[in-house]
Amino acid sequence: MSGSASTEQGRATRLRIVAAAAGLIGERGVAGTSLDDVRAATRSSKSQLYHYFGDKHGLVQAVIDHQSAVVLGAQAEALRAVQDWDDLERWADGMVAATEQRNSRGGCPIGTLAAALADSDERLRAALSDAFTNWRQEIGGALARLRDNGLVAPDADLETLTTMMLAAIQGGLLLAKTSRDSTLLRAALDGAIAQLQAHRVRDKPRARRRR
Repeated sequence: MSGSASTEQGRATRLRIVAAAAGLIGERGVAGTSLDDVRAATRSSKSQLYHYFGDKHGLVQAVIDHQSAVVLGAQAEALRAVQDWDDLERWADGMVAATEQRNSRGGCPIGTLAAALADSDERLRAALSDAFTNWRQEIGGALARLRDNGLVAPDADLETLTTMMLAAIQGGLLLAKTSRDSTLLRAALDGAIAQLQAHRVRDKPRARRRR
């Protein structure tokens, strides 16, 4: 059974191990990363891994929690700043820029973990599903603000548009990762934004002055 870190040093050690494991899993996949790999990369002992995580399953769960917090923390900050169309474009530009900084490698950590684990482990699938649900809520909140600010029609199906936006992110990141071409992510995001802007509230024509 895994245990929590009760001291500041223990929490720092646990976080260091989780971050290293996340990096290894990102490069090699879950199946290609062993506890011995993590031990070697972090210079930790078997007893430390057992104490903090219990087994590999516990370590992978910790990696999911870590990656979800990192990805969703960044996304929440960017999406909560969205008040108008320019803000939405800045959010999309930020995702493309971050992908380019990584040379289009890595893809989405949450999506990569979901592809590897969703069909083989129900508990881990549920944790990953929760991460996507939280991401959908942040996207939905941004779209709702556009609607509330009079930029999107009141009758727009924001739930469907939110799903399309998240699908564009995941598909675009996968294509960018596979092709090493961030323009594919840009195209996917542009397509999702265009679908949203199809529900854009148009400026009302000004009434003509009577002579």
